[in-house]
Amino acid sequence: MNINEPYKASFTREQFLFYEMRTVSQLMIEGKNDIEIRQLVFDNNLFQYPTEKSVDRMVKNCLKRLHLLEDMRLVSIIANGASDSAKQVCLYAMMNQYRVINEFMVNVIGEKYRIKDFSFSKKDMNVFFSRLQEQSDVVASWSDSTIQKLKQVIIKMLVDTEYLDDSKSETLNTILIDFDLKNILIDKRDYATLSVFNYFEGE
Repeated sequence: MNINEPYKASFTREQFLFYEMRTVSQLMIEGKNDIEIRQLVFDNNLFQYPTEKSVDRMVKNCLKRLHLLEDMRLVSIIANGASDSAKQVCLYAMMNQYRVINEFMVNVIGEKYRIKDFSFSKKDMNVFFSRLQEQSDVVASWSDSTIQKLKQVIIKMLVDTEYLDDSKSETLNTILIDFDLKNILIDKRDYATLSVFNYFEGE
């Protein structure tokens, strides 16, 4: 993740996209190029959306996340791995795409695992965004409704990835990192991301 990457709120429209990422990654593993993948998804309604309007944007977004992984082993986990492993890699892909997601997962969730504090509440979310607004003019310019939507998307993402049992839960679950994802992150010496998955050996 480039720390100079601008803050973007566009993930309010795109969200976690697990089913879509699974679908696109399977086509990528089969050797299809981006143009072929977009055509196949569109022609066969592989996302099963009721209208075609958002399909192309979502395919492009999935492709961008998968390319940001820069490792076909990770793409393969999304395509063919167990659901919990695939979701972890999808989360990692989302962290690579969105600076807000990256900083939230590292600075809030990773830090909680580090100090073994498994509590989670609206206060954690509010403090994170308040600090972000103080540090960034871009985030400070976002409307209250945008911030609220971002909070909702992050909570849903935490439920989708099984960090939380449901949107009302105030306890973080213990996460067991996928073996291959762990080794790839260790090779990259990406200890910040390893903390997000509750792994701290070797720091």
